Amino acid sequence: MGKLVAVVGNSGVGKTTLTQQLCAAVPQLTAAFEQHTERPFQALFATDLYRYGLANQIDYLLYRAEQEQQLRTETAVGIVDGGLDIDFHGFAKLFYQKGYLTTAEFELCQREYILLRQLLRPPEIIIYLTAPLDIIKNRYQLRGRALEIAQQDDLHQLDQLLQAWVATIHDSVVLTVDAAADDYTSPEKLAPLVAQIQRLWP
Repeated sequence: MGKLVAVVGNSGVGKTTLTQQLCAAVPQLTAAFEQHTERPFQALFATDLYRYGLANQIDYLLYRAEQEQQLRTETAVGIVDGGLDIDFHGFAKLFYQKGYLTTAEFELCQREYILLRQLLRPPEIIIYLTAPLDIIKNRYQLRGRALEIAQQDDLHQLDQLLQAWVATIHDSVVLTVDAAADDYTSPEKLAPLVAQIQRLWP
């Protein structure tokens, strides 16, 4: 069974960039990305936050679990940009706090997440990107995605949710990366991460 690395952090902090750079540095990695424009409910959710919130979150949790399941069947090490845990502990909780999910709907997402995580081993390594909120907000603006559900005003709340979740992790090795500087993906900064990932191969 293959090993798994998850890259997590706030929206706009640089998860996708780091995932791509790690794949370039370790060509044996198999990557899975968010593909937010391809999800069937994402655009609908953006047009009606209260009607499609549940369908969108159920779809994302299943999709992320399917990605993990597929990567675990590979002999190579897999790397996930975001992933199952951040979609629940970050986004599902954020949308519940904002009222896009009712209590019953959030509890359904929670039941789904708990069952999926019981059926799927957690990632061996979680790379947690951090940066000051003003830097994250600036990067969020610069990436200019046409479809965004979590808005710039949500980034502080999302940051707090992710910090609270990461503090509870016991079953994965957590590697915290200071992504504040623009050179956080330089070869020198990537080297310790690459070394940790390469240890996952038998």
